[in-house]
Amino acid sequence: MAVHTLALPLPAQYRIADVLAFHARDAEGLAEQVSEDGVRKAVLMKGVPVLFSLCFGQDEVVCRIEADGELDAAAGALAQEALRNILALRIDPTPFADFVRDDALFGPLVRRLPGLRIVQSATVFEALTWAIIGQQINLPFAISLRRTFVQQAGRQHSSGLWCYPEAEDVARLGIEALTSRKFSRAKAETLLRVARLAADGELVLRQDDDPEYAGATLLAIKGIGPWTVNYTLLRGYGYADCSLQGDVAVRSAIGRLTGAATKPDIAQAQAWLEAYRPHRTMAAAYLWASLNQPAG
Repeated sequence: MAVHTLALPLPAQYRIADVLAFHARDAEGLAEQVSEDGVRKAVLMKGVPVLFSLCFGQDEVVCRIEADGELDAAAGALAQEALRNILALRIDPTPFADFVRDDALFGPLVRRLPGLRIVQSATVFEALTWAIIGQQINLPFAISLRRTFVQQAGRQHSSGLWCYPEAEDVARLGIEALTSRKFSRAKAETLLRVARLAADGELVLRQDDDPEYAGATLLAIKGIGPWTVNYTLLRGYGYADCSLQGDVAVRSAIGRLTGAATKPDIAQAQAWLEAYRPHRTMAAAYLWASLNQPAG
């Protein structure tokens, strides 16, 4: 086993509780385990099971990376990127806070919730497959399907945690491995399609790709629509200007925040979000968060 430990300073107003809550969505703790002050998450990196163990202090986080094998340079770079994603360090919330300082709607919300961040999936492939799994179903069912997906395609780290799979692992599955476990045929086909394209090198999922190019590439794949693309750009690529007008919760939050009698339709939400270019990702983050805040 290869072990690396490092300490990273935490930004001002870093919201540890938000990061813990994001990684605690699966109460069974199959691939992630959360404690009062830390997170353990397992991911496959170039075929090597890797465990990230994060322990939060007041001003820093101590990160222990345990790999069940040697990580080559490419896998090591992926691990470093995954760490930034898991810690929500890719998108700086400060530019949005400055942009909406005098905004009648977002200004007060940002002052109530300073330092809100977007927590990301460890890899682009995880973000993309989670978006496909979770689309148009309720969150508990989506988490249940995700758990099945990890068990079907992933592998266990020596710690016992299951690793979220890579494209090559998913590409080897037959469709019955998913459809026999409550996946709709359309979801299963789309998951296998993107996995096989990525495994064959026809779909390249690099975090440093141009977001517009990456979005257009994904949108051209059968079974992937605008919501899935934008969610993947947000959770996978860390793109700061994703427009989530197709997200029901975002539209509900816009209606609630503006005092409208009903939530806007997709076209109305898209037009409303235009005012917050090039910070629409953080606008979405605050819209989601606003649903847990008192109205008014």
